[in-house]
Amino acid sequence: MSDSIRHGGSRSILIADGIRSAAFRTPEKIAITEGTRHLSYRKLVERIDRVSQLAVGLGLGRGDHAAIQCRNRLEYLELVAGLSSAGVACATVGPAAPGPELRFICEDSRARVLFVDEALADQARASVPPGVERVIVMERDYEALIAQARANRLDAGITEHDIFSVPYTSGATGRPKGVMLAHRGRVLACYAMAAEHGCYGPDDRAVATTPMFHGAGFLMALAPVFFGGSVVIMPKFDIDALLAAIEQTRATSAYMVPTHFAALFAAGERARRHDVSSLRAVISGTAPLAQSMKAEIIAHFGEGRLFERYGTTETNIACALRPADQLRKIACVGQPLPATHLRVLDDDGQDVPAGEVGELAVASPYLFSGYLNLPEATAKSMRGDWFVTGDLARIDDEGYVYLVDRKNDMIISGGENVYPREVEEVLLSHPAIAECAAAGLPHPYWGEQVTAWVVLRPDMNADADDLARLCRERLSAYKVPKEIRQVTALPRNSMGKILRRELRAGWPRG
Repeated sequence: MSDSIRHGGSRSILIADGIRSAAFRTPEKIAITEGTRHLSYRKLVERIDRVSQLAVGLGLGRGDHAAIQCRNRLEYLELVAGLSSAGVACATVGPAAPGPELRFICEDSRARVLFVDEALADQARASVPPGVERVIVMERDYEALIAQARANRLDAGITEHDIFSVPYTSGATGRPKGVMLAHRGRVLACYAMAAEHGCYGPDDRAVATTPMFHGAGFLMALAPVFFGGSVVIMPKFDIDALLAAIEQTRATSAYMVPTHFAALFAAGERARRHDVSSLRAVISGTAPLAQSMKAEIIAHFGEGRLFERYGTTETNIACALRPADQLRKIACVGQPLPATHLRVLDDDGQDVPAGEVGELAVASPYLFSGYLNLPEATAKSMRGDWFVTGDLARIDDEGYVYLVDRKNDMIISGGENVYPREVEEVLLSHPAIAECAAAGLPHPYWGEQVTAWVVLRPDMNADADDLARLCRERLSAYKVPKEIRQVTALPRNSMGKILRRELRAGWPRG
């Protein structure tokens, strides 16, 4: 057994050390699969070490940054783990990001090297700023480069407080902000997930389908490997491919977002043909599930499997709703994870009484280390040790958290506060509605008018008058949408979050 596997210990808790420990126990076990490609733990650790040595050969060292613009792929984990083992933090860029966004992230992060998929190479070369010294194309350059690098473990002197990765989040402003995530927060988040979901042991198999350039997408692919299990990496979301992977690998966990579940139910009989009984945990995140969708998920996968989790890029995971509470706690996202503390604050930063709505604040060892190059934004987001999320929420007397909405998404119509999610829950209870979003549009009298956009289920219809009647039956008059628009799709980002700024700008465009 190589020294790089045998001597895996560290006084700090580092991402690569967890993988190294798994390799010590089961070196020949398959850690990662993508399509027909497989990587054992022994080979994974060797490649992590080669990437670290490659970084040194490229002149990169502790405190430097690289950037990655790749689809989900087998090499993603080794690349981020290897670079971070050399003290190089990775700015992760979405594969759909246009040239100007790629340029901004590379400039902002001061990335000196860019790793990119071949399909994106031409755009990348035309877009990167002068500070990017080298563009490495995964399909063309990468294998030859790491083959030339030594397979010896690098001691770069890093600690758990060194930055592991820098995913970018646009938030409400649209200007990407680099979220600095340290080894410590990522490792502890893995442990919290394992304790909460119970599906990340050495005998577990996960399917990772959400984009790995996002904090959550990467974490859901990392956790199985960190604990010695295995993960199937899916290059992109496809409901038929996902269900087939679950069936073929006898997966024990899958992480999905609400749009994935919508695709599942739209597939109808095709989806029901697959055996998904091996799943012990069906984990939902990124955006709150509608209560009507929760019932459908439980009916499809069976009771005792659905977990809903809440967090932001900055907080990692903050709380989770367990299977037993899914139908007992309506429109709830659960209780705090271990070592996580929550408060609900008013506009003056004071705690509100239990059950009242305010802004959710989180304190935990999983928190980010700040926004890259934005000390003022970092300071504005913190109240001492507490990160202020921008999410409106309430906490009941049992400590369960109920998300109300994003603070910036609240509609003020005629001086009354309207939370879009409340309107959406009512419309989603209609059997013909597959997806729904609400937002405020300018109105000369009301200030903002409540407007809803709905996507119908295949081969189903919904009369606008019936939808309006449903809203009048369940909502106060000022919350009833003045207009309900039927559209073929809602504007979403790559993780399925609704882009309400696009709605307010007049969706659908043109």
